[in-house]
Amino acid sequence: MIGRILDLFWPRNCEICARPVDRPARHICADCLNRIPFVPVDGLCRCCGRAVEGLAGDYLCEDCRLPSTRPAFDGAASAVRFEAEARRMVLDYKFNRHFQLKEDFADWLEAVARSRFDVTAVDAVLGMPITEVHRIDRGYNQSDYLARELARRIERLYLARALVRTGSPRRQAGLAERERRENVAGTFEVVQPRRVRGRTLLLVDDVMTTGATLSEAARSLKKCGAWRVWCVTLARSLRD
Repeated sequence: MIGRILDLFWPRNCEICARPVDRPARHICADCLNRIPFVPVDGLCRCCGRAVEGLAGDYLCEDCRLPSTRPAFDGAASAVRFEAEARRMVLDYKFNRHFQLKEDFADWLEAVARSRFDVTAVDAVLGMPITEVHRIDRGYNQSDYLARELARRIERLYLARALVRTGSPRRQAGLAERERRENVAGTFEVVQPRRVRGRTLLLVDDVMTTGATLSEAARSLKKCGAWRVWCVTLARSLRD
């Protein structure tokens, strides 16, 4: 009833087509939702979530088979491809305070988490931390909001600031895969080790490109005793 009253005075328009939204408490209409480039559930590497042309079923891609390039996380999955309107909306949420998209994005994250992982085995959910410089500049951590909502939906503990970002690494955009790994090396610190020790953790981020940042975060969590780290992101860059 409250939602209907609010819609009467402040109608919701679709973020993509600008027409009135026909989905309760959401900001993307059903027609536009059907055109979102969602990542398929099948035919993905069971570790990094990358699609390899010509392969299907359960497999490990070449990078995940090699000890030198295998990520530290135990599995990663993304909801949409980072392109077209999905890319614009993710960037607007990340940089331009489009918080109204949180419920739509949480829908996507919940769907991919439940389809790719056994969420009943998850002990706690946490968001990817950002540097203090970025936190001050933006005024918020976009991944924390999503992690908190996802934890509520799958009825799991939300860990606030158990993992923090240290130093001031360069932006990952524009760096080669090896440079990305070097850039984020040693930039995470677990400040509450007892809260991650022995647990299966679900780490939430906005965009995955090479997976270097997620892998480094997972490595830090495992050094402090985390048993397993799964990762879910809103979007997957086509750069992979």
